[in-house]
Amino acid sequence: MTVFGDMWAYLTDGASWSGGDGIAALLGQQLLLTSTALLMAMVVGLPVALWLGHVGRGGFLAINISNVGRAIPTFALLALLVVAPWPGTAELGPYGRAGLATLIALTLFALPPIITNSYVAMREVAPEVREAARGMGMTGVQQFWRVELPLGLPLVVSGLRLALVQVWATATIAALVAGPGLGQIITDGFFRSNYGKGIAGAMVVAAVALVLELGAALVQRAVDPGRRGAGTPRGGHTDALSVTGATVEQPAESVG
Repeated sequence: MTVFGDMWAYLTDGASWSGGDGIAALLGQQLLLTSTALLMAMVVGLPVALWLGHVGRGGFLAINISNVGRAIPTFALLALLVVAPWPGTAELGPYGRAGLATLIALTLFALPPIITNSYVAMREVAPEVREAARGMGMTGVQQFWRVELPLGLPLVVSGLRLALVQVWATATIAALVAGPGLGQIITDGFFRSNYGKGIAGAMVVAAVALVLELGAALVQRAVDPGRRGAGTPRGGHTDALSVTGATVEQPAESVG
C-alpha cells in the first residue's frame, strides 16, 4: 500500500501540478501532440478512404497498406526516425525535442483505424439506398454528401474515436526520446525508483483516456442517423426519399 500512498500524495500535492514540468503543463503538451497527430492522420487518411469507399475500388490495397502500421511497434518506428538524418531529434516548437519524429510516428499509428473504418462505412451503405438516390437523379457527388457520408458517419467517427484514444495513450513514448508529455513523469518516476510518481503519471493518462473515450462516444451517438428524425411522405401528394434529414422529392404519379 506504500506505493499507492505515495501515488496519492504526489497527485494531491499542488507542487506536482505547477511549473513547466508539472502535471498540468505536461498534460497540455500531450494533448497538443495527440490532437495534432490525429488531425494529420485525418487529413491524410479520410479523403483517400472515403473516396475509395465511394467508388468501390482499391480498398483492399489501401486497407492492407495501412494495416502494416499495426505490425510495426510505434516505439521502434520512432527510434528509427530519431536516428535517421531526417527528421532526427531536432526541436519543433511546442512539440519539443524530436517533435516531428514523434508526430510522424503517432500519425502513422492513427491511420489504420481511420482508413479501415472510413472505407467500410462507405461500402456498407445499402445498395438499394444507392439505387434510390440515383433514381432520384443525384450525381455521384450528391450521393456521397447527402446519402453515403451521413449514413456512414457513425462508423467513421468510431474509427476516429479509436485512433484518438490509442494515440493519446501511445503519446507517452515521446518521453523516451526526451520529448514532451506525461511520459516524462512515468519514466522519471520509475527511473528514480519513485514508483508512486510513475504510477501517478500512468493514472493521469488512464483518467484522461477515459474522458476522451466518453466524449468521443457522445459525438458518435450524436451523429448516428438512427437517432435523428426522418422525413415522411405528406398527404399522399409526394413520394420522398429521406436520408438523415435530407429529403429529395419526386412528383407522385397522378391517380385516374
